[in-house]
Amino acid sequence: MHIPDGFLDAKTAAATGVLAAAGLGVALAGVRRALPPRRVPLIGLAAAFVFAAQMLNFPVAGGTSGHLVGAVLAAVLLGPSAAVVVMSAVLILQCLMFADGGVTALGANIFNMALVATGVGYAVYRLLVRVAGGSLRARLFATAFAAWCSTVAGAVVCAGQLALSGTVAWGAVFPAMAGVHMLIGLGEALITTLVVAAVARARPELLAGQDAPRPGSRYGLLAAQGAIVALGLVIFVAPFASGWPDGLERVASVLRFGHRAAAAHSWAPLADYGVRGLRSPVLSTVVAGGVGTVVAFGLAWVLAAILAPRPTGGHTPGGKGGGIGASPAA
Repeated sequence: MHIPDGFLDAKTAAATGVLAAAGLGVALAGVRRALPPRRVPLIGLAAAFVFAAQMLNFPVAGGTSGHLVGAVLAAVLLGPSAAVVVMSAVLILQCLMFADGGVTALGANIFNMALVATGVGYAVYRLLVRVAGGSLRARLFATAFAAWCSTVAGAVVCAGQLALSGTVAWGAVFPAMAGVHMLIGLGEALITTLVVAAVARARPELLAGQDAPRPGSRYGLLAAQGAIVALGLVIFVAPFASGWPDGLERVASVLRFGHRAAAAHSWAPLADYGVRGLRSPVLSTVVAGGVGTVVAFGLAWVLAAILAPRPTGGHTPGGKGGGIGASPAA
């Protein structure tokens, strides 16, 4: 769903850029206000995992592939404000280092996948948990449906941006984008639910709003172990990811506006998730993905560490509300 340069006109790119900057500013303020310092390493872990998982395209019907967005996964584990920061860090890294998403479209991509996907998904999750109760089964159902909704919502907003830009008619792009991302959303729901279920069973205190740390818990060590898992995904799974076009690329091909995409910025050091000079495509993908995973981990961790409030008088701001912007019921 990463929009390349050339798909959006100047006014739409500028408007979404302003909205993205404003939304990210609000999220950063939320992290600064409420993030418990002990959870800072988990921001890096989430960014590394989302980056790695987004490299793992899975096949969808009709010669189309999809990949995890990860907004609901990050929000359920860390709360919505931290999730926006995680997603924004990943999207900025993908744009500037890997030419994945256009520079002029960066604001739109952050708006769609960091703000809309997180906001819609987390709102659906909270509503369903409130209605159905806080049992694990209810939370997992809420997670699955919220993840599906987040993917479709981001796609519909993307379709609106394309229509506003005059790139393609709304009547054509809306059903095309919504339809293919309803299928991709099933994969998003499955992956997100499996990860949340594993975390809930092994380390339930990691879920947003469940921040009573287990005795002896060391989130730094946990984050390092999680980063190794993310690197494992890149090394052993990413080289075998589906090479089919993703949802937006497929829609652009079918509706015949793909030619409007500008060439990827050639100055990106790891453009197309490859390393110049390496002849082996597999090794090139592994090295580029490994570098990206490490950078995503470090970038998000350092940013969160800078923003996190410092405990005063033995009290950590945010108290039990480990989920940023989340209540204990979240």
